[in-house]
Amino acid sequence: MRTNSQTPQKSTPSALATSLKHAASDVYQGFLHTTQNGLALLGTVAAVTLLVFGMRADLRASAEERLLSWLLQRQEAQQVVERDVDVEPTAIERVTATSLRDLTEQQAKVTQWLSRKYRVAPEPLAALVTEAYNIGERARIDPTLLLAVMAIESRFNPFAQSPVGAQGLMQVLTRVHTDKYEDFGGELAAFDPLSNLRVGAKVLEDAVKRAGSVEGGLRLYVGAVSSDGGWYIDRVMAEHLRIKSVAMGKPVQRYVPPARAIPVNAPAPSVEVEAEVRPAPHAALPS
Repeated sequence: MRTNSQTPQKSTPSALATSLKHAASDVYQGFLHTTQNGLALLGTVAAVTLLVFGMRADLRASAEERLLSWLLQRQEAQQVVERDVDVEPTAIERVTATSLRDLTEQQAKVTQWLSRKYRVAPEPLAALVTEAYNIGERARIDPTLLLAVMAIESRFNPFAQSPVGAQGLMQVLTRVHTDKYEDFGGELAAFDPLSNLRVGAKVLEDAVKRAGSVEGGLRLYVGAVSSDGGWYIDRVMAEHLRIKSVAMGKPVQRYVPPARAIPVNAPAPSVEVEAEVRPAPHAALPS
């Protein structure tokens, strides 16, 4: 006779779940045990390190220096990545610009007027206006005349170049006046605004002395050989009068060209003094 067992057999899925549960529990307990031992080891190493550094000031200083150097390198690297451009903190030293606060009232008026008319930032113009007044005082040339020449020649573009090779603010022929740029480091100084202004002012000063008058000097400056240069002289003198009116705080006056020819005491040079290509002699004057 068979006897039936009263204890039911556990199903296979239930037994598998129980085994996985026990295995997970073992892994968890092992992880906790390992972590506790690892933290204890780290704590011991940290305590020993602090003890050594506390006893050895030289080691502590060396470690601090290396850590600071690493942090600075990381910071610089991050800044370069963020900006994606090489920084140059000293670039400000080669900028040709001046704050309007450093100008006299007269110079500030001229700067603001020229800035609006020629659409040039006032800060670079302020540096040019200041330099024009300094040169004018030394060379006894009206600074507003120098500014008028710059305005007509290049519209205050320091990188302007004419078809015949006149360069910079004052449109001086660099190849003719190479010697004058030697004191400024070479021919490339033609594109430095202040250097070009100083060379151009010297060329104009010499031309005025040779001709005996401002108008005659302008004729030599432009290198007018086949004509009397009246078209160029009128443009410069008209702008000169406007700038001078602004400087003196008067309403801007309109220039009336003279009806007679302007006498020139010195003959036209065989080599162009400045030789920029200009509009036709009968071109209308700007307002």
